[in-house]
Amino acid sequence: MIQHKDLDDPKTREVIIIGGGIAGLSAAIYLGRAQRDTLVIDSGHSMAKWEPVVENYLGFPKGVGGEKLLRNGRRQAKRYEVRFADDEIKAVSSKKSVFVLEGKRRNYRTNRLLLATGIFHLPPEIPGVKDCLGHSMFFCKDCDGYRVRGKRIAIIGSNNEAVEYALGMLLYSARVIVATNGKKPRWDKRHARWLAEYEIPVERKEIRDVDHRKRKIHALDFVGGNCVKIDYLFTTRGDIFHNQLAKKLGAKLDSDGQIKVDQCMRTSVPRLYAAGCVTPANCQMIIAAGQGAAAAQAINRDLFEESLATHSLQRFREAQLAEEKTVPELSKTNRNKKGRKK
Repeated sequence: MIQHKDLDDPKTREVIIIGGGIAGLSAAIYLGRAQRDTLVIDSGHSMAKWEPVVENYLGFPKGVGGEKLLRNGRRQAKRYEVRFADDEIKAVSSKKSVFVLEGKRRNYRTNRLLLATGIFHLPPEIPGVKDCLGHSMFFCKDCDGYRVRGKRIAIIGSNNEAVEYALGMLLYSARVIVATNGKKPRWDKRHARWLAEYEIPVERKEIRDVDHRKRKIHALDFVGGNCVKIDYLFTTRGDIFHNQLAKKLGAKLDSDGQIKVDQCMRTSVPRLYAAGCVTPANCQMIIAAGQGAAAAQAINRDLFEESLATHSLQRFREAQLAEEKTVPELSKTNRNKKGRKK
């Protein structure tokens, strides 16, 4: 069957998605099913790879590995003829109605561009802690609070957010401590009162080392010889949003560096969309998947409306009429009924 994309410029994609994480793959599946000419450019840096077991993704009661989700998503998108390029985009520009992308391996052109470039959580500056990422060191209490129930928990941080993390973790465990890692506390008086009111201990000395074996944390060793036994570690050091391409195109960002979008994931730049953790949405995998789907639906609708305005759908219809049967054939029974006299 002839497809609308068969009539387009073969050098210019209908849609390019930058980012092969959860949001990008979800969008790719929807666009592929809409029979849009879609390319996903993936540099392989999705944060989902940090999650050995995702326990709060709908449909996986026993949990699922982040890498498995990515593999399955890519396989599902390929089923609908979505193409993939393992590349990293270093520069982007807009010329008339086309985005021009400069990658490390090659250049690309597209009519619609979706940025699903994601986020990077900054791990604490503590020796040995990176080995424990996703196993006993976490960033999100909403994602991982449930799995640390009744355990010994340390919150690394020195601001109001660290205090609120510690207070929130009381719902999961009675044994919670805040460690500022040698930094002067920056929380305000109200948060200081909460620490005292809820009797949450604070250790201000610098962390010298993390005692861990097989990615499981056992204790924090502080300068001066003090040692605190813990089971899990949470950090609130901060995030880096991969918004460089959005900046180059002039898209509006919020004060944190997240790409501003409307309810359909459109940015302030025409034909440019964003989805997932690089936007102001709560950084959860299932939310990223939903945003990717919303962006794909908006892109598909925008392309459809453009095809009406530019009459490209009319040219496509002419090609259909010239090459294919366009009237459903009647079955033998229906033909008999149609010819029967009343």
